Amino acid sequence: MSEQPATGQTPIDALGLPVVLLSHRGPVSFARSAAGRTAQRGSGGLVTALTGLAGHLPEAVWVCAATSDEDRRIAVEYGDKAVDVALEPAAHISEGDEPGPHLRLRLVDVDPRQHEDFYSVIANPLLWFVQHGLYGLASAPELTRREREAFDTGYAAVNAHFADAVVEQVHAHGGRALVMLHDYHFYLVAERVRRECPRALITHFTHIPWPEPDSWRVLPPDLRERIFRGMLGNDVVAFHTRRFARNFLLGCQELLGLRVDLDAMTVTAGGREVLARYYPISVDVASMEAMMGSDAVQEHLQALDEAFLSDRKMILRVDRTDPSKNIVRGFRAFDTMLGDHPELVGTVRFFALLQPSRQDIPEYFDYIGAIGGVVAEINARHGADAIELRLESDLPLAVAAYSRCDVLMVNALNDGMNLVAKEMVLVNSRGGVLLLSENTGAHEELGEFAITVYPFDIQQQADALYAALTMPAAERQDRLVAAAAVVRHNDVGRWLRRQIRDVLRLPAATDG
Repeated sequence: MSEQPATGQTPIDALGLPVVLLSHRGPVSFARSAAGRTAQRGSGGLVTALTGLAGHLPEAVWVCAATSDEDRRIAVEYGDKAVDVALEPAAHISEGDEPGPHLRLRLVDVDPRQHEDFYSVIANPLLWFVQHGLYGLASAPELTRREREAFDTGYAAVNAHFADAVVEQVHAHGGRALVMLHDYHFYLVAERVRRECPRALITHFTHIPWPEPDSWRVLPPDLRERIFRGMLGNDVVAFHTRRFARNFLLGCQELLGLRVDLDAMTVTAGGREVLARYYPISVDVASMEAMMGSDAVQEHLQALDEAFLSDRKMILRVDRTDPSKNIVRGFRAFDTMLGDHPELVGTVRFFALLQPSRQDIPEYFDYIGAIGGVVAEINARHGADAIELRLESDLPLAVAAYSRCDVLMVNALNDGMNLVAKEMVLVNSRGGVLLLSENTGAHEELGEFAITVYPFDIQQQADALYAALTMPAAERQDRLVAAAAVVRHNDVGRWLRRQIRDVLRLPAATDG
């Protein structure tokens, strides 16, 4: 079916509604230096994708958390008004008509104690671990009064606070807008927004896996039911894959006793029909390709060429230091490959560009220690530079490494999508081979052109690394070209158009 409405307009033009986006992390974060206020672009797959999305939505207001002291000053200074932020040549608050891409930003300040309970007790690790299947249930989790209180005084309270900020933006547009909620931080927002703004159209996109019903039984019935019923305040609940959307419906059926239609992908709740849909997210292709020509990327390319390409092949991974990314097993697989094929020692290096993540959470703090330990062990066995580990966030360096790598390793235990895989195939110039976990959302689109890896099988991953490094050049190039074509077709604009198309089909979309 065509993605264009019969009028010939694009779905975005045909929508005819202002858009209010909500995510926890925003597109920029502000700081203050001796020179004055500065701004830094946000990182991570969700922010990258939503920044591209917002570029297609000129009337969008992006609601997000104030995460720095300067963010909080801006939140107080502007109150409930949106701030106009110019993104080029460097992000800054715009004082007037300036050319180039802009975003309207509504920063929300949250009480630090509430935010701690919301983010570091419930959202991370509890919801994240449940939805990624990271708990070893024999010993974890252990839910106590602390978690129950944190759900009420943290997660629910912060959701209400952000819902009120969204409601203010909708009311500023006369009570009629498309509200697009994002991710696991805000499962309770839609219910409140619907009550206060009955004429709004509300969607929620979950960027992480939505597991099968039994996984949710880790949570006591009252908590999991509040999450599911909160999500049912939406008109559309959306995920990366059909499997995740189906899991949501099965949860509604098995945990709440609601009537679902797995053919139509709908659930009936409170006299309303809620749609479950799946839209594989992608990257902003033009921005990624333009970044390849930037001075910062070109400088990194020269350094990488000197370090790797003169006599060595590069295995690459670009990840946050999150247990779900399966980094330690990936290094173990590299170690196994070198043990099985000692002739490769000294001819292949593993370049790992890892961004430290959520170090205030014990499981994450411990995991970064495990990463450092296994790297030291492998380098002691195979040479001091067998693995080059950098703990930093540097997007230009990552893009340069995408371009030059021979193999990209994505062996995640569970991943909603994984945009690193899509970024690499767009810009790689060496016939780079993608090793892709079957448990990533990206596998549905790119698995045909990748070497599939099974995240718990270290020997299989080692064999896959060897197969990728020794694959004939013509096959490497054919796979890469085919994968890049898929990513260019399924870009972030198409991701948005498919969502708008489904919104336009809602009965409420015609209610002026």
